[in-house]
Amino acid sequence: MEVLGIILSLFLLMFMAYRGFSVILFAPVFALLAASLQGLSIMPSYTELFMGKAVAYVKAFFPVFMLGAVFGKVMEDTGLSRSISHAIIESLGEKHAVLAVVLSCAIFVYGGVSLFVVVFAVYPFAASLFKEANVPKRLIPACIALGSFTFAMDAIPGSPQITNIIPTSFFGTTAYAAPIAGAFGTVCLFVSGMFWLEYRKRKLMAAGEGYGDHTLNEPPAQDYSNLPKWYLAVMPLLIVLIVNYFFSSVFSWDSTLLVPFTTMKLPLLAPAVKNVIGIWSIVIAMVCGIMIALTIGFKNLPKEGGLQKALNIGAIGSLLAIMNTASEVGYGNVIAALPGFKSIAAFLLGIKIGGTPLMSEAVSVTTLAGITGSGSGGLSIALDLMSKDWIAWANTSGVPLEMLHRVSSMACGGMDTLPHNGAIITLLAVCGLTHRQSYFDIFGITILKTLSAFAVILFFAVTGLY
Repeated sequence: MEVLGIILSLFLLMFMAYRGFSVILFAPVFALLAASLQGLSIMPSYTELFMGKAVAYVKAFFPVFMLGAVFGKVMEDTGLSRSISHAIIESLGEKHAVLAVVLSCAIFVYGGVSLFVVVFAVYPFAASLFKEANVPKRLIPACIALGSFTFAMDAIPGSPQITNIIPTSFFGTTAYAAPIAGAFGTVCLFVSGMFWLEYRKRKLMAAGEGYGDHTLNEPPAQDYSNLPKWYLAVMPLLIVLIVNYFFSSVFSWDSTLLVPFTTMKLPLLAPAVKNVIGIWSIVIAMVCGIMIALTIGFKNLPKEGGLQKALNIGAIGSLLAIMNTASEVGYGNVIAALPGFKSIAAFLLGIKIGGTPLMSEAVSVTTLAGITGSGSGGLSIALDLMSKDWIAWANTSGVPLEMLHRVSSMACGGMDTLPHNGAIITLLAVCGLTHRQSYFDIFGITILKTLSAFAVILFFAVTGLY
């Protein structure tokens, strides 16, 4: 009965999220429902457990969410993102419409632009290109999903996205953890994803389906005049990658930096400098990227309130993203405190295929990501609850912590893209399409992404390389 209460709570949360209700409101509601069914007092469960864990998450990752959103908005409003998209699409042309969209998204994501901003930035160009090439519009969301929500987000070593940064706080690693395994996963995902999309394109077009008659959210004619040169537009993205690499992998941080703060009795102080190097590095890199983007594209900002609007909208927009994830983290920790969760945790930790924690980690992370509808949320919950057990297991089985980082990061981007995922709902809305029209092709990408984490585990088991 205890486990059934947890399952009921999870089902209700998934259902409400799919129906479009805010996770910020309903995550605590269903967490407290589960707590009350198992005898925990409601108010302490809310103020001390739920809110305590949610606040800890905000403290750790809010700078990454905020600066990522501001960076994306600045790239968009200065015209730098349009310049890059236009250059890629122009160079590849109609014949390679699918590849052009996938690469455009991947470059933005790997360069540090927020996933949601990428959707808005690339869609108008994708729609125009697909219309000219008479490629079915229903494939656009899957193309954007492959470029934005898969390898560029968490498989390529050095990705500045939050799903590649979160593990650094738990494992003391950097964003460049397990570069060989990550590169292998990237190639697998890109090749298999492109094969799926090209197969679907050929099949639909052979059946006589073209772009189709669409009226919802069809983009107006694009103005390509006065855009910055593409080679200048990519400079902020390169700066983010270079600065992040320098401060995470080259620069030697003073291990005593936190010592003066230990006497202040701060409740959320990081245990060691190595646990925050990943966050510090990406914060510095994002600030540098924003400054370079403004320097290059400042003249293209609207004359009235251009800079103010870009910074304000980016900062305010980040609040919804982090509060959604923080609520999911708070929810997960309430569930983890319940007696019924012990049997669930024992099952997940009991997955001993291969004799290492990697399979247990991959299954746990992707399952929680699917349940919460959030890659970063599922990842944070799983690592918060079980990372210490996985670390201890890894130390006894000879698995490097870098592999724990890469597998967890890749696994969180697997089943998170189920129909109730907020990014999927937003993506379809922006494209003016429905789940019925486009989700089948997105789900193909979801399956490939989920399998890729297990492919990386197999690669490590066979070769020992990471």
